[in-house]
Amino acid sequence: MIEQIRENLYRIEIPLPQNPLKALNSYFIRGTDRNILIDTGFNRDECRAAMDQAIKTLDISLENTDLFITHIHSDHSGLAGYLTRPGNKIYTGLYTKQGLCGSSNMANYFEDLIKQSGLIEMGVTTDIMIHPGYRYRSVPVSNLIAVQDDTMIRVRDFALQCINTTGHAPDHICLYDAKHKILFSGDHILGGITPNNTIWGVPWTIQVDYLGEYFKSLDIIDALDVELTLPGHRGILSDCHGRIKELKIHHDNRLDSILDILGTRSMTGAEVASEMEWDIDIKSWQQFPWAQKLFAAGEALSHLTHLVFKGIVDKCLKNGIVYYQKTL
Repeated sequence: MIEQIRENLYRIEIPLPQNPLKALNSYFIRGTDRNILIDTGFNRDECRAAMDQAIKTLDISLENTDLFITHIHSDHSGLAGYLTRPGNKIYTGLYTKQGLCGSSNMANYFEDLIKQSGLIEMGVTTDIMIHPGYRYRSVPVSNLIAVQDDTMIRVRDFALQCINTTGHAPDHICLYDAKHKILFSGDHILGGITPNNTIWGVPWTIQVDYLGEYFKSLDIIDALDVELTLPGHRGILSDCHGRIKELKIHHDNRLDSILDILGTRSMTGAEVASEMEWDIDIKSWQQFPWAQKLFAAGEALSHLTHLVFKGIVDKCLKNGIVYYQKTL
């Protein structure tokens, strides 16, 4: 599906098969000399076919179309290598640049993440090749430009300000056009669903409170004059500030719920995740698909890590597994 949002601005819906997100919103801005395409879809046949059809329908010339990737997740970056052409630019954050050029360290910490979270005891494999984000990643690319906070990208009458919104990913970048009061929010702000937050590291040695950074990033966006929010998934939002309040309440409630789950027990991240409430048709934790168990455990770990940074929860390492308990 292709939707014209404003003059020279289009939303392209890219299907995400067998994925609860259902589809990715890719955005195309037609320029005078150069165009820009924001986010791409997975590197898989169904996504390529939808993007190819949009390119044909909108009469897009890839030779003069640069790419902007909001963050490393493959549903946003997977077709970067397929779509780029010699001489084109791919704008993104530093972490994503390293991932797209093939120097990401995800595979290095993935096995330790599975083991320390307690997932391996629940039958989750450490084989990264079955991770959808790894399977459908982009082929390595080299024409990458790492943007900084406040970098400006100009396309026709759009002046796109890059805003670092760390949280959902280490270098998630939103784009803001002050003239049109439009925010391209990627996965930082979504409507109807909440962005997954994880810890982007190993539970025992993690040095960054990514949920805490997400809260700070929400405040940065909340200070902007936004009338139209164009997210990476689901529908377009007209009340960015109201949605930010809802997201904060959601995470506050989740933090309270995790403290209730812990009670007086010492638990792994996976054990906590197995007792949390999830908006998924499958009700039994044992029946959760492999990927959903991983995402759920990551969400639990981001909240547990935030509580550790706040001094509310302690953690300890036993036999290679990290356990969490309320601070005495």
